Amino acid sequence: MADGVRIDKYIWAIRCFKTRSEATDACNGNKVKLNGAPVKPSKEVKIGDTIDVRKGLALYTYKVLQLSQNRMGAAMVPEYAQNLTPQSELDKLHAPRETFFVKRDRGTGRPTKKERREMDALWDELDL
Repeated sequence: MADGVRIDKYIWAIRCFKTRSEATDACNGNKVKLNGAPVKPSKEVKIGDTIDVRKGLALYTYKVLQLSQNRMGAAMVPEYAQNLTPQSELDKLHAPRETFFVKRDRGTGRPTKKERREMDALWDELDL
């Protein structure tokens, strides 16, 4: 095997993303960091590197144990990547969602343009 593997292939292979194009888009969108620095999809990953992946509200952290370009079963992932994600990040996934929704009285109609922009800004801020 080569000295390194493209980061988009690697994070797809260890099942961070369902498709390789999703992994590439995440790299292009600055949602993936290698050893603390944002990366492009073609950046090479080496054994011992640390990868941070932002998915929704949580920031997942992985340590590279072995290299692979091929997608593997979920049972094999711990042999290739060690999950270092702190519990506090995983707890963000189970945060109560009712605070994120705007309550409207029944029959008040559609949101105004200003209200719609405020709702869109909230969703963009949450990055969902």
